[in-house]
Amino acid sequence: MKIYTKTGDMGETSLFSGGRVPKYSVRIETYGTVDELNSAIGLARSFGLSDDVESIAVQCQNDLFVLGADLATPPSGKAIIDRIGEHHSTQLESFIDKLDRHLEPLKFFVLPAGTQTAAALHVARTVCRRAERICIKARESEDISDHVVIYLNRLSDLLFVMARYENAQSDLSETLWKVR
Repeated sequence: MKIYTKTGDMGETSLFSGGRVPKYSVRIETYGTVDELNSAIGLARSFGLSDDVESIAVQCQNDLFVLGADLATPPSGKAIIDRIGEHHSTQLESFIDKLDRHLEPLKFFVLPAGTQTAAALHVARTVCRRAERICIKARESEDISDHVVIYLNRLSDLLFVMARYENAQSDLSETLWKVR
């Protein structure tokens, strides 16, 4: 199979369930942003994550492929695919709880900074929040599962905790937000 198909040269792309839509469609924007999020997590991984966070990051990247396929396949389509469900979000909550046990309680807002790894996780968190906002907007005109939005909401929380955990593992104090 060749990488280039030329089928998108005129500004349209195919959905998994069949049919073609403009590349600027809100559905394409949703899973394009999820793809960007997956790449941001990959960038964070390239800086070297602690073992606990590395395994979680790999699981999240795999889940994001499922989520992207979910977004690329309207439920009314004929394609049968794995979809994001409640159990995915529950697993993210367990990851958050596992890592959060090792962190000081949060009393103030922290600036997104720290090690390269933590900073990259903070960037991934902001991309995740954007993906969530786009999915919520897309639900106005597209059939998008509530589980997708819930998953992205939990994942942004997890990415925040992962960044804090990486800083803690490096004995790096967090920079607190100071109001002037």
